[in-house]
Amino acid sequence: MNRLVHKIYLSFFVLITVITFISLALYGSDYYVSRLAERHNHIKYEQLKPSGTVGHGLGIAGSFFILTGVFEYMARKRIRKLYRLGLLKHWLEFHIFLCVLGPILILYHTTFKFGGIVAVSFWSMVVVVISGIIGRFIYLQIPRTIQGRQLSLNELMELEGNIITELNNEHNSGNEIISKINEALKINKLPDTQNLLIRIIRRLIFERNILKRIKKDLRKAEISGSDYRKIVRLLKTKIKLNRRISWLSTMQKLFGYWHVLHLPFALIMLIIMFTHIIVVVLFGYTWIF
Repeated sequence: MNRLVHKIYLSFFVLITVITFISLALYGSDYYVSRLAERHNHIKYEQLKPSGTVGHGLGIAGSFFILTGVFEYMARKRIRKLYRLGLLKHWLEFHIFLCVLGPILILYHTTFKFGGIVAVSFWSMVVVVISGIIGRFIYLQIPRTIQGRQLSLNELMELEGNIITELNNEHNSGNEIISKINEALKINKLPDTQNLLIRIIRRLIFERNILKRIKKDLRKAEISGSDYRKIVRLLKTKIKLNRRISWLSTMQKLFGYWHVLHLPFALIMLIIMFTHIIVVVLFGYTWIF
């Protein structure tokens, strides 16, 4: 999957999620904002209530998406026969898509009414979704091979050396550009004692600014077209790799802590969801379609 196809792939997921959220909000907004005591008189009550034609369907579809998202990613990580079926990061992106879309449908299934043990499942689901988005950021900061194996520090240093060599081959002032980047990194290095979130934000802002300055220098040197694009791509890779090298141990620790938060809440959510489904079926609410 090349970069363009990958962008289309991700854009499609985002578009589907946004359209679903907005469409359901527009369709049932007057019902969802009405007072609970008045809902049974609403014209859309029989459709949008949790056991209604639409509400029940949203619950079934949302549960299906969540379960598919969880188990397809687990299977890809653990079953060797699936290793060749696409990159792990693409499976992760599909996992995130389903596990964001599913909770949106569940949210509308509940009609924004949370109570009892189901409330525990719902808020566990919220924690899982939010922590999943944070987890993806942490995951992307830990460099990996195409197969998903974490790279060691020595392998990262070797990759950085290859990028520097390629950059020097592309542009005769490559060493000068690299020196500028390294000098700027030393000046802007933040102490490890500073708040991690502030360090991350400041680092990302710094990277954007240093790249702007170098692009400006390249344009002054009258470098354009494919050479300009290739040099900029190499510089972006160099800056990103440098960040990942400096953050490697921190992000590996964070990823370990993240599992402690994400997995238990996901398990709580699934257990209560299955319990809810079993109880509902026992009370006679079977497949509405």
